[in-house]
Amino acid sequence: MNQHSPHQEDRAGVLVVGAGPAGLTLAIDLARRGVACHLVEASEQRAVNPRCNTTSARSMEIFRRLGLADDIRQAGLPKDYPASIQYRTTLLGEEIFRIDLPSAGDVLAGAGREHWPTPEPQHRISQLFLEPVLERHANTVPGLTIERGTRLIELRQHEDHVEAVVDSGGTTRVLRCAYVVGCDGAHSTVRRQLGIHYEGVDALQNFVSTFVRSPELGRLAARNRAWTYWTYGRRISSLIAIDGGELWLNHVAFPPDHDTEDEDPQQLLREAVGAPVEHEVLGVVRWTGRRLVAQRYGTGRVFLAGDAAHIWIPVGGFGMNAGIQDAATLGWMLAAVQHGWAPPSLLDAYEQERKPVGEQFAGAVGSAARSSFADVSPDIHLPGPDGERARDEFAGRLAETEPHRYSPDGFSFGYHYAGSPLVVGGKDQAAITMGAYLERAQPGFRLPHVWLDDSRSVFDVLGPDFTLLRTDSGVDVRPWVDAARERGIPLTVVDLPGRWPDRYPTALLLVRPDQHVAWMGGADDARIDELLQTVTGLVP
Repeated sequence: MNQHSPHQEDRAGVLVVGAGPAGLTLAIDLARRGVACHLVEASEQRAVNPRCNTTSARSMEIFRRLGLADDIRQAGLPKDYPASIQYRTTLLGEEIFRIDLPSAGDVLAGAGREHWPTPEPQHRISQLFLEPVLERHANTVPGLTIERGTRLIELRQHEDHVEAVVDSGGTTRVLRCAYVVGCDGAHSTVRRQLGIHYEGVDALQNFVSTFVRSPELGRLAARNRAWTYWTYGRRISSLIAIDGGELWLNHVAFPPDHDTEDEDPQQLLREAVGAPVEHEVLGVVRWTGRRLVAQRYGTGRVFLAGDAAHIWIPVGGFGMNAGIQDAATLGWMLAAVQHGWAPPSLLDAYEQERKPVGEQFAGAVGSAARSSFADVSPDIHLPGPDGERARDEFAGRLAETEPHRYSPDGFSFGYHYAGSPLVVGGKDQAAITMGAYLERAQPGFRLPHVWLDDSRSVFDVLGPDFTLLRTDSGVDVRPWVDAARERGIPLTVVDLPGRWPDRYPTALLLVRPDQHVAWMGGADDARIDELLQTVTGLVP
């Protein structure tokens, strides 16, 4: 790399800091929208800790739009490996409860897909395997540059640009950027540069997470395969299959005031399995589960996304997946401003839309975590009728609390921007829950999915920017096309036969680039110019 003086400037378009899932998704989205994007990552290599192990249905829909879903679904667990969750006294002990979910092969085969609420069900894939797929794709996208081993040192904001001072192996230079997005995790340099702090609960649980290679463990699990085994020994443990064979992750939870330094990871594994197993420890992480949301999601020309904006206990992979949602929202907004068909004030809506979602997710995730770590009677380990009764009672509780956590349709399809200044006709809504959503279009919500006659999803026919869906062919859409052309707003018109009146109950639906409904109504319900100004942030 050429040497630069600290005062020499390189132009970088939009700078993304952090090459995790949120940063890579945002960078890919921006570049595909024709926005020059530069991504810097401090580490030379990807982390070896598996971290998140689930990609949600909504994230998979976002990856479908980016052309990545099929490659991602080919990675992770073997296609025939069950995505089930088992609750057992120990791995070798008694089964208490189970949730059976389709494998990747089942999803790829499309069994029962006519009943799916999405074209892309969730996928069990460790972040170890997800990030390489994203980065390989990112390296092929024109207009996107990735620099590993490059660390952000300082940000200097100006009225019309941001100067980012970065260091690459001792060489310091300045990147002149239109905008900067910090996707650099819980210890975000970008957030610290902005002086933004987290707010919330700083300690929910302490954890010891042990990543091991153990062919013997794989052989034991093969007797009754599952993606995750919850076990209830001295401590509650979740034993997660990473590759469906020899790689395993053992999460063990402790109270927030418990010092885990004296906890032996190998003993914790024995307790989860119920017997010693031969294994090689690949990594041990002692960490604290939190529920925190940033005070603000940005300042000026600098924004936060992913763990830099919110961190919470990693139940169900919600943190990573919420970061991917952040990227989908911020990506189209930045592109609209950069291409000149929306004003910079549009970007104010990013925090107004995503921060309330982050706060509500934080509460829902905390509730889900508490249900999983509820008191468990030691009687579940007893032999005979007393043990059976205790396990049956516990199974009844698990049946109430667990299914929504592992099929969290509310998380994927029920979050919304009904109160956004960019949404017309949004109504007050109940708090987001993990399980609840409505398969009926509403302003601010994700457009509900349907399969078309040619086996495509409705998502596959949406344009890259705004789309006007017409369910009544008698409605004249020329005024919309003309008004959008006059304002330079990219608009695709898609005709859908009026076959889904319960799902699409109006003649017209205006869908945003992130697949959320901006407005819906009839031909006489809209003052088109005013509406287009509102949804693009240029309030009349």
